[in-house]
Amino acid sequence: MNTDDAHLLIVDDDERIRTLLQKFLTRNGFLVTAARDAAHARRILGGLEFDMLIIDVMMPGEDGFSLTEGLRKTLTTPILLLTARGEAEDRIRGLELGADDYLAKPFEPQELVLRINAILRRVPKSDVTIEPPKTLQMAEIRYDVTRSELWQGEERVRLTATENALMRIFAATPHTAISRAQLVNDLGKGDGSAQERAIDVQVTRLRRKLEANPKQPRYLQTVRGAGYMLTPD
Repeated sequence: MNTDDAHLLIVDDDERIRTLLQKFLTRNGFLVTAARDAAHARRILGGLEFDMLIIDVMMPGEDGFSLTEGLRKTLTTPILLLTARGEAEDRIRGLELGADDYLAKPFEPQELVLRINAILRRVPKSDVTIEPPKTLQMAEIRYDVTRSELWQGEERVRLTATENALMRIFAATPHTAISRAQLVNDLGKGDGSAQERAIDVQVTRLRRKLEANPKQPRYLQTVRGAGYMLTPD
């Protein structure tokens, strides 16, 4: 497969590491999404497909070993485990549970890139083509989750970068309310009530492209005290 535009999911409870890896891998040509723990990763994986998962082993709650074992029951997506523990028994355990590779911390970021590319080159091309595209239907509007595209019939609906980012966030956890503060955080726009009001404006604009009657939204709903929720058909 072409590794230049591969979509990676990073799962790490350390915000500093998540941010550093996201920036570094993005600069190296990857599309990167980040999850703060195993539960967050599962919600994202419920709505999006990835070319590779990079999972930290030592996380509070469900650790990376358990997450890998659980995902392997339904996913064939390549998995690279990251851990501060480099013992042979841990590497063997991770590989036995279904990981494709294992990198001990601390590591050189460039080594991570080389390992990612090596794993992606091993993915059979047929795996990419046999997967049907995932879509969310909202009456005559459909959102192609795989391609991050909004369509009305045969006509593509143009989305701004922020609108597209919002759709990806909502599509990752449909039928789940997401707070304004969380949306601000996920969009990387910083904190503050002013930014939350900006989210309200962006949601209003997005509703005009999703809803037959934006003033009485059916699909992008406001949940009082909880935020916004996407409810596809």
